[in-house]
Amino acid sequence: MPHRSPLDTVQAQLDAYNAKNLEALLDTYAPDAEQYTVSGELLAKGREQLKTRFQMRFEEPDLHAQLVSRTVVGSFVVDAELITRNFPEGLGVIELLCVYEVKDGRIYRAQFGNGTQRLISR
Repeated sequence: MPHRSPLDTVQAQLDAYNAKNLEALLDTYAPDAEQYTVSGELLAKGREQLKTRFQMRFEEPDLHAQLVSRTVVGSFVVDAELITRNFPEGLGVIELLCVYEVKDGRIYRAQFGNGTQRLISR
């Protein structure tokens, strides 16, 4: 795999997420990558848990991540995103803070913080 910068890696992750391309998305993560909430709760560890987590999310027909802002500091990439989701209550959006740590062209640790959630009408 060619070496990607942290910025290129996270952008490839976002592009694959929006395309619902599971294999391309998993390729942006290290095999032993970990995902956490910003408060430290483990969400997924390793490729199989990541795969299960993303497969469930990709079942949502309106899923889409809109990048609001991005900051890159060394091996860290911090994204603020607005995620369109299919919640049990209906179509909505949620603010998401994403902190990615990239090593050797792959994400090996990610942390997520949820912001405001609101329903939207079509």
